[in-house]
Amino acid sequence: MLRQLTGQARTRVELERILARKGIPEDAARAVLDRIGEVGLVDDQAFAQAWVESRQQRRHLSRSALKRELAGKGVEPEVITDAVAGVDSDDELGAARALAEKKTRSMGGLDPEVRRRRLAGALARRGFGPGIVYRVLDEMAGGLDESAVEDAMRTGDG
Repeated sequence: MLRQLTGQARTRVELERILARKGIPEDAARAVLDRIGEVGLVDDQAFAQAWVESRQQRRHLSRSALKRELAGKGVEPEVITDAVAGVDSDDELGAARALAEKKTRSMGGLDPEVRRRRLAGALARRGFGPGIVYRVLDEMAGGLDESAVEDAMRTGDG
């Protein structure tokens, strides 16, 4: 169990799943998880806060993408809400800009229309809404074709 915690932080639900796969009886697993929670080795609130900070900075994810990831890790909805509450619109816009800049570096030889469509698709897949996508593309390209953005967001082209 402790080996599972040394490589990376995990949620209580993730640890429950690991113990279940190993065939540990549910009552024994619950007792172990309760005890390691008491001593502070498993703290879903702290995990969620750290996850949000890390993933938004490194992966440039939107609030909705962060919520989906945390839900997939078994974090309670109230904890997720608290964790993403610290991500404001400016943070989300900054993450979208950083992602667009990163993606743009590898698209130098592409037609501007293709570049806009691919950027829109990349931003949409990371969970950014149309308002942020339009704004970032407008900043990056000095103008945009809204129909190309709408097509990319609808099809996920990128």
